[in-house]
Amino acid sequence: MAKQHQYKTNLVWAGNKGSGTMDYRSYDRDFVVSIENKEPISGSSDSVFLGDKTKYNPEDLLLSSISSCHMLWYLHLCSKNDIVVLEYADNAVGTMIENADGSGNFKEVVLQPTVVISKKEQVAQANALHEEANKMCFIANSLNFPVKHQPNCKAINE
Repeated sequence: MAKQHQYKTNLVWAGNKGSGTMDYRSYDRDFVVSIENKEPISGSSDSVFLGDKTKYNPEDLLLSSISSCHMLWYLHLCSKNDIVVLEYADNAVGTMIENADGSGNFKEVVLQPTVVISKKEQVAQANALHEEANKMCFIANSLNFPVKHQPNCKAINE
């Protein structure tokens, strides 16, 4: 039987300048996400949508969720396969399409993890585990667009 997990967040709009949403420019797009026992996240819309470019926007957070979920599964799979990961960094890129009516959707995400492992002879297997991590990732499994991978794995002594 499948296990069910529930997550709760609290989101509060922090952009009322005194006149609410009287018109498109009368309010800020700022918000605060709170989760019990965790630091709050200050966010806004992307600056192209009149948001604060110094704060996280929903698109940033989605891309970060995909990248971090993938990394956590990848590290787990490497550990199960006796591959010792020493370093992991990802420069993920998401492409979003904005439609003429203002709606939009992500077209794709490309993860570009750079991984350093301890043994040169395991590089091919380490690269291959990205596909399995993608199949296991809770976030990637919830998306309606592809998550692609361009891994760069090397051994510590290469």
